[in-house]
Amino acid sequence: MSKPKTMTKAAIRKQQQRERIQDAARSCFESKGFHAASMATIAETAAMSPGLIYRYFENKNAIILAIIEQQLEVARTRIQQLHSSSELSDRILDYFLECGDSDENSMSVVLHLEISAEASRDPQIADALKKYDLEVCSELASWLSRSVEKGGCGLPVQLAHARALLLVSLIEGLKARGMRQTVCDMGLFKITLDDVINSLVTPS
Repeated sequence: MSKPKTMTKAAIRKQQQRERIQDAARSCFESKGFHAASMATIAETAAMSPGLIYRYFENKNAIILAIIEQQLEVARTRIQQLHSSSELSDRILDYFLECGDSDENSMSVVLHLEISAEASRDPQIADALKKYDLEVCSELASWLSRSVEKGGCGLPVQLAHARALLLVSLIEGLKARGMRQTVCDMGLFKITLDDVINSLVTPS
C-alpha cells in the first residue's frame, strides 16, 4: 500500500507495523479459524512480541475491523477504475477461477467466510460488514448510474442501486463457489457470464 508523501517517518512505521500484524492475522484466521487464532499466535506469525501487538490493536476484533476497512479501500479503488462491463466480467471470472487468492490485496474466500460467521455472533463486526456492504454497493451504483461518456453505464439511480446489490451477490457467490467448482465448459461459462453482466449493466 502506498504511503502519502506528507506522512512522517513515525507514521509510516506505525502503518507498516499495523499492516504486518494484519497480514499475520489473515494467515492465522485462514489456517486456524478466528477463535483458535490467539493474539499470541498472531504475534508469533508476525515475528513480534504480544506486547508490541497490543500497542497497535487492543484485541482480535480490532484487527478484524482494520482488515475490513482495508478491504473496503481496495474495493473502492477497483470500482473507481472500472470503465466497461467487460472489465467487470473478466475480474469476476478471475475470482471464480482463482477464488481471488492469487491477489494479495483480495480478502480470501476462507477469511471472508470466517468474518461473516463471526458477524452472526458479534454486533461490532456485523456493523462493520454492514457498512462495508453499503459502501461497496454505493460505489457500484455510482459507476452504474454514471453517464456512458464518463465511463459509466447510464442506469437510472434507483435501478443502479438494485443492480449493484445483485452484482455484489453474484461476485460473492461465485468467489465462494470457486472453492468447489465443478468441471464445465469455461468458454461457454464466460459467454454466459458476459450475458448476465451485460443484462445487469444495461438499462431496461
